[in-house]
Amino acid sequence: MTLKPLRHIKYGEVNSIKTTLSIQNLMETSGVKFGTSGVRGLVSAMTSELCFAYTLAFVQTLNLPLGSRIVIGMDLRPSSSDIVRACASAIKHAGYQAEFCGALPTPALAYYAQVNAVPAIMVTGSHIPFDRNGIKFYGLCGEITKADEVNISRAQVGMPAELPLIALPSVSSAAATLYLNRYLEFFPQNCLSGLRLGFYEHSSVARDILRTLLEALGAEVISLGRTDEFVPIDTEAVSDIDIQKARDWASEYKFDAIFSTDGDADRPLIGDEYGNWLRGDIVGILCAQYLNASAVVTPVSSNTALELSCAFQKITRTRIGSPYVIAGMEALIADGVERNPPVPSQVVGFEANGGFLLGSTIRRDTSALSPLMTRDAVLPILTILAMSIESNNLVSQLASKLPARFTGSGRLQSFPSETSKNIIQQLAHSNVVVEDLLGELCGVVADLDLTDGLRIIFQNDEIVHFRASGNAPELRCYAEANFQQRADFLSQHCLQLLKAYAFDA
Repeated sequence: MTLKPLRHIKYGEVNSIKTTLSIQNLMETSGVKFGTSGVRGLVSAMTSELCFAYTLAFVQTLNLPLGSRIVIGMDLRPSSSDIVRACASAIKHAGYQAEFCGALPTPALAYYAQVNAVPAIMVTGSHIPFDRNGIKFYGLCGEITKADEVNISRAQVGMPAELPLIALPSVSSAAATLYLNRYLEFFPQNCLSGLRLGFYEHSSVARDILRTLLEALGAEVISLGRTDEFVPIDTEAVSDIDIQKARDWASEYKFDAIFSTDGDADRPLIGDEYGNWLRGDIVGILCAQYLNASAVVTPVSSNTALELSCAFQKITRTRIGSPYVIAGMEALIADGVERNPPVPSQVVGFEANGGFLLGSTIRRDTSALSPLMTRDAVLPILTILAMSIESNNLVSQLASKLPARFTGSGRLQSFPSETSKNIIQQLAHSNVVVEDLLGELCGVVADLDLTDGLRIIFQNDEIVHFRASGNAPELRCYAEANFQQRADFLSQHCLQLLKAYAFDA
C-alpha cells in the first residue's frame, strides 16, 4: 500500500490500519531532512504525523528500557508547541515518559539531559525564518552524530491507525534552574558589578533566564526590542537593520556592551560599547583564551586569526556543523587519553556563528565548569564581559588585541541548493575557472580547500568561501581580508559575480 506524502495528510485522514513508514521516503516527500544540525523544514510540511514519525525513529535508535524518561524543550516560534505535542505523543505511544521543560535555551535542555543521563528533543529552527522549524535530537551521550542521523534516516516506523495526540504536558522548571546555577556557581559573585548592558531580547528564548543570570552577577540590564513576534536573528549574517539598531542604542544609552542571541540561544551576538557587533569566531577565540584552552576545534570557515594568534597548542579544522566540531573534540580528547602517560588538555570548540562548546572541565580558582558538547550562547557572553572587567579593557579593545584579520559574510536567499552545489562543483575543478570569475577582484589562486563547500585562498592571503546552506535554500559567502571594508566588499561582490555566473550558465 502507498502512503500519501505526509505534508498533505491531515489528522483524521490517516488510514484505518497500522502502516509501516520509511523515514527516507518521508524525507523525500516532505523535504524535511537533516541539515548541519538537526532536522529542518517548512512548518507547512512539519505535520503532526511527520514529527510523530521522526520521534519514533529517534526512540528506536536508543534501545531504552520501557518507561524511561525523555526530556523535551522548545523555542518561542509559533509552531513549536504543536511540534512538541506531536513528539510527546510519540514518546508516550512508544512506552516512554516525556518530561516537558518548556521554552528554554537549547544548551539548557542539553545540559539537563547530560546531568540526568537521559535523551532529549529540542524543537527549534534556531535562526531560520519563522515559516520553518526543526527538531534537534540528543542521545545518552549528547548531541547525535552524523552516523546517528543516518540510522534515523534509514529507520522504518510503525504508525498507528490514528495519532494518539495528548495535551501539551505541564512544564518542569528543573532544567532552567540547573542551567542558571551552572554559571552562578562558576563565575564569582558580583563579578559583573558596574556594567551597564543592553539586551536585545526580541524573541530569544533566553530573554528571561539570561537577564536573571546577569543581574544576579551584578550587572544592570536594559531591555531592548522585546517582541512576541518571532524574529529570525542570524548571528553570521546580521541584518543592516540590526546593525544600525545596536549603534543607535549604544549612542542613546551609553552601554558597556550590547548582547543578544539567536532564537534558541545557542549562538550569541555580542556588541561593544559603540554597538558594533563582534564576529562570532572572534568571540570564540577570545573565549578560548580566557578559559586557557590548549586545543581548539572549529570549522574551516572560522577566522584565521585563530592560528595567527599562536595561543593554542593544537587546532583542528572541520566541516561546518556542530556534529563535526564535536567529533573533532572527541578525537582530540581520545588522543590525549591514549597517550602513555595520558596528556591532559583543555579542549574547546566554537563555530563562526559564535556558539561555544566545552569538551573538557574548565577550572578557575576553586570553581569548575563541566563539559557541555553543544553550542552555547551564554558562556561566551559571560566570558567576554568578565574578560573586559578583569583586563580593564573596553570590549572593543579585546578584539583589537588579536591579529588583524577580518571576515565579511553575505548570502543569496531563495537560491536553490542544487544550483549552489553545481556551481561550486564547477569552480572546484579548475583554478582557471575561478580566476576567470574572481581573478580581476582577487588575483591569483594559491589553494582550493574542499573541506566544506569551496574555500579559495588567494596569493595575496585573501580568502573567499562559498557554501550552500544546510538549513535553507541559500548560498553563503565568507570573505577574509586584512581590513573589514575589504572583507565586506569581497563577500558582497563575489556573491553577485557567482549569481551572474549561475544566470549565464
